[in-house]
Amino acid sequence: MTYCIRVADMPHTERPRERLVSYGAKTLATAELLAILLGTGQGAGKLSAVGLGQYILQKLSENQRDPLAALRDVSVQELTQIPGVGPAKATTILAAIELGKRVLYSRPDEKTIVDNPAIAASLLTQELMWQVQERFAVLLLDVKHRLISTQIISMGTATETIAHPRDIFREAIRQGAVRLIVAHNHPSGHTEPSTDDIALTRNLLSAAQILAIPLLDHLIIGHGDFLSLRQTTSLWKEVPQGDSF
Repeated sequence: MTYCIRVADMPHTERPRERLVSYGAKTLATAELLAILLGTGQGAGKLSAVGLGQYILQKLSENQRDPLAALRDVSVQELTQIPGVGPAKATTILAAIELGKRVLYSRPDEKTIVDNPAIAASLLTQELMWQVQERFAVLLLDVKHRLISTQIISMGTATETIAHPRDIFREAIRQGAVRLIVAHNHPSGHTEPSTDDIALTRNLLSAAQILAIPLLDHLIIGHGDFLSLRQTTSLWKEVPQGDSF
């Protein structure tokens, strides 16, 4: 097993810190990111830092749990039960997870200009991402694409939610919005649109065209990512809105 190879004994170009500097954090495996936080290894089998990171993920994924989902809600007590993880390592991991949550959940200021799907998704992260029930939300914008408000229109079950165009556009008219973006989450974490998602989007686009309140996008929020139906389908070509990001 490569678990016993010390990071110091690895080729310089394969060490987690050096790879992060050279290629960016996104290129590192989860175990490598944990290794940077851990600093050192040890534990059962005298594991390297990377090996200890892999072992932590293995322990957290027992009972068929997603290790990343388990990490998101892990406690100091759970981590310190893993050989090789003491209070110092556990609190470092918890601090990094909490910092990541705060960055992810940070919301742009009111009147932020929403001019691309990523900004729209960031505004809805706290309300939609990682929720166990489907939620349908709307971003209401003014003529300059500045945020007026965000609203949860409906909440459903673990597999479906019900959103009617009537409710969505009623809220837009009530608040004087002249542009809108809708979004819903998939509790499964997958962002692939269903046939119902496509059908609802087509209905919303038709209603938006009639009411002259352009629908700029429909986002599907997953676990840590999102999908823009405007960017990935031809629906906006079928029902032009006269406005865009």
